[in-house]
Amino acid sequence: MTDMYIQTDLSDLPDERGYFGEFGGRFVPETIIPALDELEAAYAEAMADPAFHRELSHLQRTYTGRPTPISYARRLSEALGGARIYLKREDLAHTGAHKINNALGQGLLAKRMGKRRIIAETGAGQHGVGTATAMALLGLECHVYMGTVDIRRQQPNVFRMKLLGAEVIPVTSGSRTLKDAINEAMRDWVTNVETTFYLLGSALGPHPYPKMVRDFQSVIGAEAREQIQTLTGQLPEACIACVGGGSNAIGLFHAFRDDENTELIGVEAGGRGIESSEHAARFADLDISRPGILHGTRSFVMQNEDGQIMKTHSVSAGLDYPSVGPEHAHLRQLERAYYTMATDEEALEAFQVLSKMEGIIPALESAHAVAEAIKRAPTMPRDSVLLVNLSGRGDKDLDTVIGLLDD
Repeated sequence: MTDMYIQTDLSDLPDERGYFGEFGGRFVPETIIPALDELEAAYAEAMADPAFHRELSHLQRTYTGRPTPISYARRLSEALGGARIYLKREDLAHTGAHKINNALGQGLLAKRMGKRRIIAETGAGQHGVGTATAMALLGLECHVYMGTVDIRRQQPNVFRMKLLGAEVIPVTSGSRTLKDAINEAMRDWVTNVETTFYLLGSALGPHPYPKMVRDFQSVIGAEAREQIQTLTGQLPEACIACVGGGSNAIGLFHAFRDDENTELIGVEAGGRGIESSEHAARFADLDISRPGILHGTRSFVMQNEDGQIMKTHSVSAGLDYPSVGPEHAHLRQLERAYYTMATDEEALEAFQVLSKMEGIIPALESAHAVAEAIKRAPTMPRDSVLLVNLSGRGDKDLDTVIGLLDD
């Protein structure tokens, strides 16, 4: 890999207003517009500066542990009797998930801009841990908003954030999950916009965040595209990733967008099933999900007839977001990417299968992608390849899984 770490040459989207087709843009209070303009200009300047790329690339190699490897899931593939399943091992990155890629990139940008106070939001805790880790490294003040429901089910990550020097701020409003943590982080930013950098964790929010997060996560796909061809001599028939806000998926998909014979598959949280309405499958349930505006961007949003945001559910704390990144909405509209879902039960089964057959304990979020691979592989020829983004490891989810299996 070269020092030009960020893959920005594969797409001309978003446009200059931050739109991916009809999705994206900026829908924020006027007080935030100058901060977004400042961020956009600073990011463009950093992208044109080879020194920024060298510093980030150096940290990714020597601190994050990039490139992360690809593992062939031999026993699982042989048991399923179809396509060969390969795993992009973001669980082996420092902090145990892909979130550190974006946290380091935005952290360096914040430092470059002279912002010393960093705020972030987190659901599953991995973005919070990634941000707290990067800020400890860079010597910046860190505050992480987290819903009390997620605090309860992600105690190991809460402790890690505090140990790393971050202040974890409980959010008690609304459903007390990721959506509400983002609400509170944005309120903080509006109040303290002059001194504070908002380190948004997924490929959503107002422009330039969807583009910026995608670019910082694009290293996943850039590495994977090279690695899978070296290992197998071919491109994968499909790339599979879980989709909450969508950063790990868009990071993988970006390098394969122009490969027409490679299918891009995003897996949403099916929760307790579509018929239950207790899920976060934005594209699977168009009766309650339609274009709308949430957290400063236009995308698909789960909402009632009055436009009120609906409650979501997922066994995984990182997938229960009622909207999705605007680039994913655009890819779906273009029919370039296909979006399906895995239920809680299917994700929990995949969590156990991968653990027992490959010695790899995935995050519950990642287990949704594994579940889709388990469904698809037996229907495909043996010489075909499925590439699954294993976006995180499952240590953080053990208490949740223990509680579910004990029931």
